Amino acid sequence: MDFFENIRLGRTEDIQSSLAAEPSLVHQKNAKGFPALVLASYNNHYDVTHILIKNGAEVNARDAAGNTALMGISFKGYTAIAELLLNNDADVNAQNSTGATALIFAAMFDQQEFVDLLLKNGADKEITDSKGNTAHAYAVMKENRALADKLK
Repeated sequence: MDFFENIRLGRTEDIQSSLAAEPSLVHQKNAKGFPALVLASYNNHYDVTHILIKNGAEVNARDAAGNTALMGISFKGYTAIAELLLNNDADVNAQNSTGATALIFAAMFDQQEFVDLLLKNGADKEITDSKGNTAHAYAVMKENRALADKLK
C-alpha cells in the first residue's frame, strides 16, 4: 500500500517499515502537495505524527497553500497533536499564503481550547491576514464574545 495512504489510515507498523526501508519518505509530499506530517496530524493520528517527527519530518513543512501541520489541525482543535508539534518547535506564528495563522484559524472555527494553547505558547494576537483581520476580528464575526475578549 502507498505510504501516504498508510498515513491517512494511521497504519503505524506499515509507516515504520516504509521509513526503515526508505527514510527519505518522511520529507516527501503526496501528489496533492501535502507533506506526510500535515496528513498525519490532519487525520488525528497522534502516533503517526510522533513517528514522523522522530524520523526527522520538518515540523514546519508546508502544503501547497502554505499551511503547516499546526495550521491544519487548528480547524479541528486537536490539542494533543498541537502540543506535540509545539514541543518540537512548530512555529506558532507561521502564516500561510493568505496571511492566516493557526490562531486565526482557531478563532474562525471557535476552537477555544486550541486558542488557549496557542496563546500559552506565544501566539501573536496582532498578526493580520491578507484581509487585514486578526484572530480577534474573526471571533467578533463569529459573535463569540468570550473568545473575542480573550483575543483583545
